[in-house]
Amino acid sequence: MRRLIIRPGAIGDFIVSLPAMECLAADYLEIWAAPPNVALARFADRARSIPSTGLDLLGVTEPPKRLLDELRGFDSVVSWYGANRPNFRELVGRLGLPFHFFPALPPEGAGLHATDFYLEQVRALARCASDGIPRIPCPVSGDAAREGFAVIHPFSGSPKKNWPLEKFRELAGILEQTMPVDWCVGPQDPPLEGAVRIDDLYQLAYWLARARLYFGNDCGITHLAAAVGTPVIALFGPTDPAVWAPRGPHVQVIRFTQPARDS
Repeated sequence: MRRLIIRPGAIGDFIVSLPAMECLAADYLEIWAAPPNVALARFADRARSIPSTGLDLLGVTEPPKRLLDELRGFDSVVSWYGANRPNFRELVGRLGLPFHFFPALPPEGAGLHATDFYLEQVRALARCASDGIPRIPCPVSGDAAREGFAVIHPFSGSPKKNWPLEKFRELAGILEQTMPVDWCVGPQDPPLEGAVRIDDLYQLAYWLARARLYFGNDCGITHLAAAVGTPVIALFGPTDPAVWAPRGPHVQVIRFTQPARDS
């Protein structure tokens, strides 16, 4: 069985999908994803960025023969890409390509954590059971390998999700009484003076796995820290943590209610 998984979306969307994607294991597994997330698809035989494949041209221009030959080389294509593009789905059907389309986001009121939602989607195709905890193995993971520093990541994809930056600075002052504090920014975050910036997400995961503690907003880097097993305190504002909270063995969610300001 040769299977292709097409998973667009932001860092957090990719990570909460990991258990579902791992359950879709096949004799050969390839993943096409958003460029930053390719580094996290280490369980696949091959991982590529969606733009590099030319998939985004399918249904827009005449599809390249190379792309069609590649897609026809798979026995199963599980796609969270194109679910909301009727023309794309119609073209795929007309070409006889073996696509299974799934909605990329849980519907409002689904009553499921996003990870469980994705697992339910693939149940009929999956080979394994899952405990629903996304994991990204890193060689330094484990309490014995942890160093005595805390990480603060103060950004997210939306200012509405951000705890005020001055609050993070107050928190850093308290933490610094007992341990060093490193500030962190992800590959899509604005600059922050003195912050650690690692654009390769697996290398960032490797660094986060060494931390004693992590604080961050509802964002992909917070999911990344949880997935490597680092103790995480996740700060949630308007987003429902019952659906989108990071999962991990040492995750605590705190909701803030004061209006967040653009930091």
